[in-house]
Amino acid sequence: MLTGPDHLEELAGKRLPRFLFDYIRGGSYGEETLRANRGALGELKLKQRVMRDVSHIDTSMSLFGQAASLPFGLGPVGLAGMCARRGEVQAARAAEAAGVPFCLSTVSVCDVGEVAAGTTKPFWFQLYMIRDRAFLADLLHRAAEHCSVLVFTVDMPVAALRYRDFRSGMSGAPGLKGQLRRAMHAMARPAWSLDVGLRGAPLSLGNLKPVLGSKAAMQDFAGWIMRNFDPSVTWDDLAFVREHWQGPLIIKGVLDPDDAEAAVGAGADGIVVSNHGGRQLDGALGSAEALPAIAARIDGRATVLADGGVRSGIDLMKMLALGADGVLLGRAWAYALAVGGQAGVAALLQGFDRDLRAAMAMTGCNRLADIGPHLLAHSSIESADG
Repeated sequence: MLTGPDHLEELAGKRLPRFLFDYIRGGSYGEETLRANRGALGELKLKQRVMRDVSHIDTSMSLFGQAASLPFGLGPVGLAGMCARRGEVQAARAAEAAGVPFCLSTVSVCDVGEVAAGTTKPFWFQLYMIRDRAFLADLLHRAAEHCSVLVFTVDMPVAALRYRDFRSGMSGAPGLKGQLRRAMHAMARPAWSLDVGLRGAPLSLGNLKPVLGSKAAMQDFAGWIMRNFDPSVTWDDLAFVREHWQGPLIIKGVLDPDDAEAAVGAGADGIVVSNHGGRQLDGALGSAEALPAIAARIDGRATVLADGGVRSGIDLMKMLALGADGVLLGRAWAYALAVGGQAGVAALLQGFDRDLRAAMAMTGCNRLADIGPHLLAHSSIESADG
């Protein structure tokens, strides 16, 4: 599957029913932050360097004590299991074969046990703070049986309005009206309906079965989030998480250096510079815009990851040059999963590997440690104007 990121998105749109495709690609409100993620990366320019020995390029690294063949992993994507039949299992297998981390969302179709049964190595788990602390403790204990790293998402004290989801019936049309709207979208994609809707059933939120049951409708997902995500959470609540989780802890959803400092001070082993893929605060900084100041403030005291707008190995290279130790992919792997299942995700990862190696060679880098802000170019036109 040799295709560019925009074409991959286009292909996914032809495969997925509209309510699901809009859920994955959409942002909140006017989608300014969504556009800022891509725009900020697009404005960055890399310095081309020549006549350097780049015959021994090494893209490997260690992430939280685990070897990784590339400086990125598959980040958490809610409902990814609906992109292909039992989709999270397929994506996890592709990541494991490529030697990169896979992070399972709290709101996944496949639960931690099913993903663990389909893989051979521990994976990561993403957590939201939930009002029901007894259920949360049980969820953490279940995750600890199979997962090595916890990614605690903190940028969703309330759910932002996403107009695409409202119009598609994903969250805006309750009851029978919403079900009929989604059914019409599914009927327009018969291949998806057969492979995922029927053969891939049940399409329930696996990790939330203890509280939602196995037959929860789509609107129950949105309603449960509104009722159960806890807006009262502070840094003090990390003590509860630490009580039930002993492994590495990453705080995801940081855009401000002061919050990054607070996360490290509270005992986080890593942070993810992220605006939730443009799905929360509209008008916020793009992740690439926020990254340099945060990386400078942390200064190696914790692992700094980033997400938002990364669709290629070139984008990955830019994030590393801005100060990230690694990157988490989101929409890119969801689209690849929709288009080609496990093989599609594997092809995407191979493309990232190929493109990152090419970018490193053309900027004169042999190792990831060679990548830094010195590789970011400034236009001579801008310099003249300044």
